[in-house]
Amino acid sequence: MAGTELEKRQTTDAAHAVSPADEPSAEWGWHGGFPRGTVIAGVFCALAMFAMLIGNHETRTEDLWLIGIGVVMLAGIGWKAHKARTSWRR
Repeated sequence: MAGTELEKRQTTDAAHAVSPADEPSAEWGWHGGFPRGTVIAGVFCALAMFAMLIGNHETRTEDLWLIGIGVVMLAGIGWKAHKARTSWRR
């Protein structure tokens, strides 16, 4: 019968400071996000919303929704950029 004890790591490397038991993805090296990729994807999606304004809309309701969602996306990206820029001051 196998024991119930886990093998301990003997490294003090900063990359392995996160316990793989808490976050399994830390064992294969991934621990973080895509800050630049998030902004690029958000801007691309907002521009795609504005590009969808070109079309055969019968009423302006679709246009209002597309513009509203695109503006909210860009506002969120701006808020994220402002928060990241001023976080070190707090």
